[in-house]
Amino acid sequence: MTNSKKRFICLEAAMAAMVIVLVFIMVKEHIGKPSRKISVILKDSNSSQWSAFRYGLKMAAEDQGVEVFIASIGDGLTVHEQINAVKYEIDNGADAVIVNPVPGTNIEAKLKKIEKKVPVILVECTASKNKYESMLPTVEPDNYAMGKALAEELLTDYNKNLKGKTLGIVTDGTDSECVINRRKGFQDVMENTSVKIRWSISSSFGKFEENSLENQPKVDLIIALDNTSLIAAGEYSALNDLHGALVYGIGNSTEAVYYLDTSNVECLVIPDEFNVGYQSLTEVAKSLEHYFYKLEDRTLSYTVLRKEELFLEKNQEIIFTMSQY
Repeated sequence: MTNSKKRFICLEAAMAAMVIVLVFIMVKEHIGKPSRKISVILKDSNSSQWSAFRYGLKMAAEDQGVEVFIASIGDGLTVHEQINAVKYEIDNGADAVIVNPVPGTNIEAKLKKIEKKVPVILVECTASKNKYESMLPTVEPDNYAMGKALAEELLTDYNKNLKGKTLGIVTDGTDSECVINRRKGFQDVMENTSVKIRWSISSSFGKFEENSLENQPKVDLIIALDNTSLIAAGEYSALNDLHGALVYGIGNSTEAVYYLDTSNVECLVIPDEFNVGYQSLTEVAKSLEHYFYKLEDRTLSYTVLRKEELFLEKNQEIIFTMSQY
């Protein structure tokens, strides 16, 4: 046997031995290890808009054999407060973190540093305004497509003729990636119509607020681009405080479905929040189970719902997930 063949056989044997030792160490570490804990940081985490998302987390946790803990956090978080919440969860045993981020690239840089210690995945939207510049993997609905679908439903109702019609746009904030892309999708479809966008308000549109919906100039249509805005518009409509305007919007709660059922909302686009929860937890669970697993972005679908379709069998699962607490 030549020296080169001997060296080759020795090298192969050494590599095989290294693989065996590595597998032994990994198996030894895995056996007897307590269940992995995944913490979830959501803004206004107790809100009903998270019901389907929470149910998705629960189902994925059962399938993956991990523990999931949803931190109880109110709305209006600052970047500093959210980062502290993430660090607190890690200090208290979280092996991975799922975060609905406060808008701003600043928080992504901070979360990227934390990612060196534990896996981090974002949900609902990226922290940066441009989703393609995000530093972290994100599981979210297709926000642009939802805005576009909402506009197309509106055009269908008016036989593609919106001449002389006016509309107002309502959003819960203006600087999040999801709102930006939903609005862009809607306006891209509206661009070649003669509809006039008369006003746009965000955040403070409740009763007695300066930007309350009832104080806005009269319009024919109100477009609500998120669940909070849709519920507010539905409530105003129920009280006949919208000067006859019809409401179209995006929502993901039982309240949103209620206003559709009572004809206070004409059309509802529902993001697949169950799978946002399910897929995000599945991703981080895989990364904990497999050291070299790379977390991936996931973009999920949506459902267009009308009042007359509420009780069709195909929509029962969607409504069921939103009713889980």
